[in-house]
Amino acid sequence: MTPGAALAAARLYGILDLSYVAPAEIERVAGEMCKGVDVLQLRAKGFSDLEIEEFGNRIQPIVSDAGIPLIINDHPELVPGIGANGAHVGQDDIAIADARWRAGRALAGEVPPPIVGRSTHSLVQAEAAAAAGADYIGFGPLFPTPTKAGRPAIGLADIARVHELVKIPIFCIGGVKLENLDAVIEAGARRVVIVSGILQAPDIVAYCRAVKAKLPVL
Repeated sequence: MTPGAALAAARLYGILDLSYVAPAEIERVAGEMCKGVDVLQLRAKGFSDLEIEEFGNRIQPIVSDAGIPLIINDHPELVPGIGANGAHVGQDDIAIADARWRAGRALAGEVPPPIVGRSTHSLVQAEAAAAAGADYIGFGPLFPTPTKAGRPAIGLADIARVHELVKIPIFCIGGVKLENLDAVIEAGARRVVIVSGILQAPDIVAYCRAVKAKLPVL
């Protein structure tokens, strides 16, 4: 399955966030996550480009062997060197086209092109990201979350509407956990991103399976 096809079929997007995971543990945690998530993002805020590239190189074989896309947060220019499948950029970061060029500049002419995702926090931003060529969007934060400190939660009211307006994959994000997943699904979500719920679970694999058992079949 190509990375693009894997993204289209993905329901659970996991983020290996180094604010929750010690660098020494990333291989172990990535291995456990890859048994349950459909996409894995490496997020390493506060680390240097060199360190992030090292982290990416350490987990890339694990994620590749699992057959799921590896996405690098904030640093599309690191994608080629790591051999990742794409990048995720924030609402206030570089343009989608620029991110795609940076993520694929060392892979010119190769297929498939790199995946680029965008964080969005409103219906207007979601439509704009799709129009700009994003391959998927994160939509949120639905609930207050320490991973997006200072950003107000947008709630659940627009989930159904964003699915009417935007036809690329929409991953609802921000404070989503197993405990509130039913409400998120009832509001219209089909795919979710979970960070702390997965990373703090006593059994990551079991947690991911429980989440996917609730998510609707695409």
